[in-house]
Amino acid sequence: MNKIIVAISGASGSIYAKLLLDKLAVIKSQWSDLNIVITDNAKIVWQTEIGKNDYNNYDATYFGKNDFMAPFASGSANFNIMIIVPCSMGTIARIASGISNDLISRAADVILKERRKLICVVRETPYNLIHLRNMETITQAGGIICPASPSFYSKPQTIEEAVSTVIDRVIHLAGLKIDSYSWPQ
Repeated sequence: MNKIIVAISGASGSIYAKLLLDKLAVIKSQWSDLNIVITDNAKIVWQTEIGKNDYNNYDATYFGKNDFMAPFASGSANFNIMIIVPCSMGTIARIASGISNDLISRAADVILKERRKLICVVRETPYNLIHLRNMETITQAGGIICPASPSFYSKPQTIEEAVSTVIDRVIHLAGLKIDSYSWPQ
């Protein structure tokens, strides 16, 4: 059974995290543990962008960004999926440099060293050369960089539908199953 870590950094794009958590609740039969780490800045951005403080209303275990006693701070806990959404370029830089100075970067380091699935949903534009090199380093280490770039062939009519094109892709990248639009066969 899948054990999932969702980390929410302070980058803009709280709607991506919200829709991921909403969709994970729908496919609860596919995971046994859901753990959430949300930074202080992410809480402010969530409130600013979504207008609510409902980020802690999910059926999950929550950890502070400096709680190194969290089970997934060690590879022996066998968490197999980590999704950082949205993933700031500062978070990308710390992971790429091997700097484990908070629970998000430590958990990402553990996931990579154990050869498990790390998905970083970046929402920055444009990228500078430092961003690109850091993303290259994470990719070479086994991580997946998934830019929060919606697709439009499903003809989304709302912001939520457009964001869902990214989140559905993230869920599939994680090896989970969810009904979603796919390109006609």
